[in-house]
Amino acid sequence: MPEGLKTLTRYTIEQEHRHPGSSGEFSALVNVVATATKIIANQVTRGAIVGSLGAAEPDNLPRAVHRKLDAIANDVMVAETQWTGHLAALLSEQMPAIHPVPDEHRRGKYLLAFDPLDGSSNIDVNLPVGTIFSVLRAAERVGGAPTADDFLQPGVRQVCAGFTLYGPATMLVLTTGSGVDGFTLDREIGAFVLTHPRMRIPEDTSGFAINAANERFWERPVRRYVHECLDGVEGPRGRDFNMRWVASLVADAFHILTRGGVYLYPHDDRPPVRPGRVSLLYGANPIAFIVEQAGGWATTGGERVLEVPPEHMHHQVPLIFGSRNEVERIERYHSEPDEGHVFDSSLFGSRSLFRPAPH
Repeated sequence: MPEGLKTLTRYTIEQEHRHPGSSGEFSALVNVVATATKIIANQVTRGAIVGSLGAAEPDNLPRAVHRKLDAIANDVMVAETQWTGHLAALLSEQMPAIHPVPDEHRRGKYLLAFDPLDGSSNIDVNLPVGTIFSVLRAAERVGGAPTADDFLQPGVRQVCAGFTLYGPATMLVLTTGSGVDGFTLDREIGAFVLTHPRMRIPEDTSGFAINAANERFWERPVRRYVHECLDGVEGPRGRDFNMRWVASLVADAFHILTRGGVYLYPHDDRPPVRPGRVSLLYGANPIAFIVEQAGGWATTGGERVLEVPPEHMHHQVPLIFGSRNEVERIERYHSEPDEGHVFDSSLFGSRSLFRPAPH
């Protein structure tokens, strides 16, 4: 390990020392979760060797793309964390109900919600995937197992949030409510080391990420924003923008944390009609917590993500996050009336293969 770099273990212990009276349970939990993601990283790297390819569509799971490696990653997270005594229960994108820590293990004071393998549709084409997690405090109770209602807390009550990106390097991004730090897995020593301290998102940006194929289903405020960006220097924004879309929430989030930008997975009316497409408890909330701690902003278009009250375990919401000034502009477009805002409803604008340019 290069001299001067700090391991995640040392980092979490030093954080505990800043809080007199801390029991050490929280830092231990963070390191246990990190160990689980290292195991998942190894499985992802091996790909088809571990039989990760091929669809497996359980009937009783939330709507998502489910693959064998999703199940492998889920099993790793559960197996590595449930016995430690730090958790009372786990909630996963892969499980239809919560998983209380078994009676043979001591139950702790935290809850863990996670998406074991975000972006799993990218596996077959070897694009980045990742693990997203959120830590909440469990309800204090004497006897009895935790219930699903224990997880129905708004994002502002998160104790910790993070994600691991399995790309050319394995990266862990973490916040405990005092800024955001990024760690890189040093495979020579088998430890995450601090490489991106105090990550900050620029307030302004000239980049955005959205799936343009869904344009016909977007609400007018989103179409207005995207078209203004596409109009470039000749449009109302007076500058050119770049558009990108990885179809991996963690990959786009890491790009925004390091270079700035805006990610949009807005409300749309494509069938089946749903209020949103990103899971609140183990997707939108942890990402929003990280983004806000890095100086950015996260919204559904109508409200701050971290204040949305969860209705059920797999509640989904629209998600727009990134550079604060751009996200606030999109929020403002949602609150303004449509009158007076004229823009072309086609992504091809005034020129396309199908319509002549105006003379």
